[in-house]
Amino acid sequence: MTVWKKQTLYDVLQEQASRQPQAEALVISGRRLNYLELKLEVDRYAQSLTTLGVRHGDHIAVLMGNSLEWVIFFYAAASLGAITVPVNTRFKTEELKYCLEQSDVKLLFMVDEFLKIDFVEMLHQICPDLTTQRALPHLKTVVVLGENVPPGAINLKSFTSALGSLPTSPPKVNPDDVLLIQFTSGSTAYPKGVMLTHDNMLRNAAYVSVRFDFKPTDRYYSARPFYHVAGTTLSLLSALTVGGCLVSSSHYDALESLKVMSTEKCTLTSGNDTMFLMALNHPDFSQYPLCLRGGWVSCSAEVSRKLIKNMGMKGLTQAYGLSEASPNVSMSWHNDDEQIRIDGWGHILDDLEVKIIDPETGANRPTGESGEIVVRGWSLMKGYYKMPEQTHKAIDAQGWLHTGDLGVMDEHNRLRFQQRLKDVFRVGGENVAPAEVEELLHQHEAILQAQVVGVPDPRLGEVAAAYVVLREGYQIETSTLIDWCKTRIANFRVPRYIKIITSFEHIGMTGSVKIQKNKVRAQALIDFKINQ
Repeated sequence: MTVWKKQTLYDVLQEQASRQPQAEALVISGRRLNYLELKLEVDRYAQSLTTLGVRHGDHIAVLMGNSLEWVIFFYAAASLGAITVPVNTRFKTEELKYCLEQSDVKLLFMVDEFLKIDFVEMLHQICPDLTTQRALPHLKTVVVLGENVPPGAINLKSFTSALGSLPTSPPKVNPDDVLLIQFTSGSTAYPKGVMLTHDNMLRNAAYVSVRFDFKPTDRYYSARPFYHVAGTTLSLLSALTVGGCLVSSSHYDALESLKVMSTEKCTLTSGNDTMFLMALNHPDFSQYPLCLRGGWVSCSAEVSRKLIKNMGMKGLTQAYGLSEASPNVSMSWHNDDEQIRIDGWGHILDDLEVKIIDPETGANRPTGESGEIVVRGWSLMKGYYKMPEQTHKAIDAQGWLHTGDLGVMDEHNRLRFQQRLKDVFRVGGENVAPAEVEELLHQHEAILQAQVVGVPDPRLGEVAAAYVVLREGYQIETSTLIDWCKTRIANFRVPRYIKIITSFEHIGMTGSVKIQKNKVRAQALIDFKINQ
């Protein structure tokens, strides 16, 4: 059983910097910091944040690709008891506005441009005048990393030069304080801000690190974006709690990942089907010898076998979780029987309760029978920020988080995830709520009604498919609708397929005029000639 005492993120950082100051902590895009250097940079950023008026409980957002600055800023905010709001770098303008608005962000730390996306221009569309910021009344400060710094914002040099003295009595930060607000897609039209504490995330990281055998001498490559809990809890904080080295890249690129893992002699990695298939199928795969021995994955049995055979990941473990659980719920042990791991069976994390219930009645399902996975215990979120009704829907009166996922448990109390019960589907590792895409489609003047479902895709796992009913007198090409969507929402949310129909009655409308998603999806497989 893993032993973990409650502590804050900064407590753990101080301990590692004291215990092994010269050990490499981070290597991101070729830039390096040891644990002592990391702590000193965190302290410097914390002074600057304090000078700019950031206090315990304030919300500060980060909008940039994986970088040393991202990590330093996150850790510095944590040391003050401020709450980080990671922003998805694939968001479009309206999504960015909603995120900053909904989470009451006081300070935004952003890069001017990333992957040819002009974030400064996006911010200008939301707040034409940063000196007044009427569109976002809570936003007081914008710090920009890069050369394009708009009026009303400050550059990184000015930020790090704002070195006032830290308070004589440092802010009292508690392990049960909120550390991060993670926006996650759900069954509603708007993403929800999941509030996770220091203890939620650090304990989760420590427990899973033991499962995938992460040792201080390991070099763990993860290009999981830091705006996801897979990038924070299961990458950054896994390395921090262990005292190992995290190696990362600004974003995931198959060739880049192979080069970095080979050059840095990485021993562990993590990823999903999409990421690994891109690497395994890369024409230059054989040119980069790897030193991998394991890591954690969320992969099909077929891909898991390939990872063991072709990438040397003999100790790979299978993970299941969701943002609301910090995120990991179960993970196999690295030394479990190989076939058990390949088949996706994982052990429940220490001190968590999991059961399988009938999603309709709530009755417990017997061992070996499929049902909804529900979870209770220390890893559960504090709730959705400013969404009490949604919180009560997710966590019942007895404290059980209803995951909306189907799973099964065996006689050894192992859990295997099967599929999503909710309508949310996953595109290359990104959650997509149909309601989010439907809401956008309904904004088009030609569309009367829209329904979106996820359909299988060999590379991305799933992609969006949409059926739309046009308003009377309108005509439009489906390709035009797809192009229209591309300018308004993140690419992973854009429908791959669209079909114009006259009514949903022939697909599956109930007597209460509700459209049955399962029948829409079944029809999509036929109409778009998709093989499961």
